[in-house]
Amino acid sequence: MVLEQSRVKYAAALLALQFGAAAFFLADTVWDASRNADGEGTVLSGLEIGLALALVAAIGFGAVLLRQMVRDAHRREEALALAKGALGDVVARRFGDWGLSKGEADVAMFAMKGCSIAEIASMRGSAEGTVRAQLSQVYAKAGVSSQSGFVALFVEELLD
Repeated sequence: MVLEQSRVKYAAALLALQFGAAAFFLADTVWDASRNADGEGTVLSGLEIGLALALVAAIGFGAVLLRQMVRDAHRREEALALAKGALGDVVARRFGDWGLSKGEADVAMFAMKGCSIAEIASMRGSAEGTVRAQLSQVYAKAGVSSQSGFVALFVEELLD
């Protein structure tokens, strides 16, 4: 979200700069038109004023669009947070349903994260054979035969 906030600030700064430039352009055009009170260049002044107003309107639309984009980004963040929480709930419920031991649950979590047997053994300070045996128990209790099948169980549940 930090990157998003910096992008929003950058876009807001650009909109402010554009608005300042448009306001200057509009004021300059009005100033020029008031100095040419004899009617000289009125078509050009009118065109310049119209273009300046169009620029201000476009900046306003840009600001509205930026605001909508920020709201949408916040909604997506909230949905992602809910999905993460939902995944945690699904994992805890499934592990409980399968009756996994603490060691099996730890190994299962690492497997879900895509860790290899060697990586899991290293992180847990245990032998690869122990991890292999625990994973076999986890897969048997889950009714799958591989790490990808194990992960797919949770993905499928979230998609449903």
